[in-house]
Amino acid sequence: MEALKDLLSTEVRARRVQLGLTQRDLADMAGVSERFVRFVEQGKPSIQLDSLTAVLDTLGIELRLTTRTSQAARAINDAAAPNTGEAQS
Repeated sequence: MEALKDLLSTEVRARRVQLGLTQRDLADMAGVSERFVRFVEQGKPSIQLDSLTAVLDTLGIELRLTTRTSQAARAINDAAAPNTGEAQS
């Protein structure tokens, strides 16, 4: 989760600067508070998703979700796999 916060904060800040916007400009355009924009750029852990998507949409940043094997999925798969006595990778 830390990597996502770091990536979001870096991308939002870089795009805002690239567009020549202040934090206040971005906040006004996205309909959020300047404090919220500051929190996003600082990678604060608790931000509202609807406000975040408004900021990303305003900057033209697309947030994509993809499926990857999670720790929970690996545990479920390992538990379901038959134990043949051989080492599994």
